[in-house]
Amino acid sequence: MKKILWLMIFTIFCGAVHAQRLYNGSGSQIGRVDGERFYSASGRQIGRDDGTRIYDGSGRQLGRIDGERIYDGSGRQLGRVDGDRLYSASGRQIGRIDGERIYDGSGRQIARADGLRRRQIIIYFYFFM
Repeated sequence: MKKILWLMIFTIFCGAVHAQRLYNGSGSQIGRVDGERFYSASGRQIGRDDGTRIYDGSGRQLGRIDGERIYDGSGRQLGRVDGDRLYSASGRQIGRIDGERIYDGSGRQIARADGLRRRQIIIYFYFFM
């Protein structure tokens, strides 16, 4: 009985784990996310999200997300998110998220997110692309 319980726990845990990777428009991996940590394609940690603030790999604050607005480390607004659309601080549409695909302002696919949550995609777009 104990072995069956452990097997069930192992199966549930392994089934819940999925790759969280980001690919460019050509299909090459450009990064990955593991929990709140962001990594480059080479595996170097490039950032961290604490739920409100975004930090680079050395711990320096890059910015923050406040609702739908995105700010840099100095507090200047970088842009905002409205539904699936990404805007610059001046209000120009600079991107769009369509499921796991990410497009630039002209509609060209620039990346594909495999297993990333929406917030992780937004953070990667504004701070690490």
